[in-house]
Order: sequence, then structure tokens, then C-alpha cells
Amino acid sequence: MRKRMKATVAGPPRRPLPDFTRLPERVDPADLRTMQQVEPPEDPRGGRDTETEFMLRNAGF
Repeated sequence: MRKRMKATVAGPPRRPLPDFTRLPERVDPADLRTMQQVEPPEDPRGGRDTETEFMLRNAGF
């Protein structure tokens, strides 16, 4: 039996890996905070008590 040879396709040349021996300067945590007024997120349950609804729905009442 003959061995099948895999066909190789020449892809794009690989880029050299970046040099991480010198890291960028640290970022001050004060620069990471937002300085705008934000609103609290909407209630995802829409004001419903989903825990009680689940219990009543599955308790067999």
C-alpha cells in the first residue's frame, strides 16, 4: 500500500511575535473611572416576584 502524502498549501507568511520584554506604562485607576452621570439599570424582572411565581407554578396548587 502506498502512503498518502498530505498536500500542503503555502499560507500567508507568519508575523513575528511581539516583544513583551518591556511592558507599557501602568494606567492610573483614576483614569479608568467614568466621569459622567449614569442611571441605574432597569429592573430585569419588571417588578414581578419571579421566585414566588415559580413556587406557585410548580408546587402543584
